[in-house]
Amino acid sequence: MNIQIEPHTLQRAEERGTNIEEIQIVLEQGTEIPARGNRKAKAKVFTFKKERLGRYYEQKRVEVIYVEENDAIITVTVYVFYGEWKD
Repeated sequence: MNIQIEPHTLQRAEERGTNIEEIQIVLEQGTEIPARGNRKAKAKVFTFKKERLGRYYEQKRVEVIYVEENDAIITVTVYVFYGEWKD
């Protein structure tokens, strides 16, 4: 399936601390999570082990919201949460 990453998603990715590579990994390997309306979503936890905005975080969770149209995945936005998640 073709992945189309919208400019809005890339802008939010930069602001929130992720990138195009991680977005693609989430879409290809992430776990499906609930989303509103006709949207779909996937999430994946990445090792982070860095500071962000003055605080240290072990991990970050990247959630990509998207829609499927024809044979394409079209991103809507991306959210990034920092913390620690257990398997």
